[in-house]
Amino acid sequence: MTDQPNASLALDDQLCFKLYAASRAVTRAYKPMLDRLGLTYPQYLAMLVLWEWHGASPAQPTVRALGERLMLDSGTLTPLLKRLEQLGLVRRQRSARDEREVHLSLSEAGVQLRDQAHALKTRLLCDSGVDLNQADALRDGLDQLLAQIRGLSNAAPTDPAGP
Repeated sequence: MTDQPNASLALDDQLCFKLYAASRAVTRAYKPMLDRLGLTYPQYLAMLVLWEWHGASPAQPTVRALGERLMLDSGTLTPLLKRLEQLGLVRRQRSARDEREVHLSLSEAGVQLRDQAHALKTRLLCDSGVDLNQADALRDGLDQLLAQIRGLSNAAPTDPAGP
């Protein structure tokens, strides 16, 4: 993409703002439903991954793997997991082989909560009137955008002033 001298710096012309505003709106829309489950939105995201992984492999997932999947660092993830453990939804256990490695498992209550949470996405989309095909297309487009932007962060740094 080339830098255009006449490109608008108006807030409403910024993709980053639209993504930020949409993310906040979705989080706000989920809040009443998640309150009934006793979860915050970040806790819900962690539970989604743990439900996805539950029973998929004989090995217990690690905090590190969860952090990579959620794109969160351990400083953010550790208090979130401690709270889920206090709620009786998750168990954390240090590896006997390497005590720096912490394994995660769902408690029975954590497994059962999945049934209550199952309909949240559909309910949100139905309540908002969003077309499911449009939502799927948007998600796919955001996957592409995320992959491209993550590719930028892995590329060699460039001088913003140019050559």
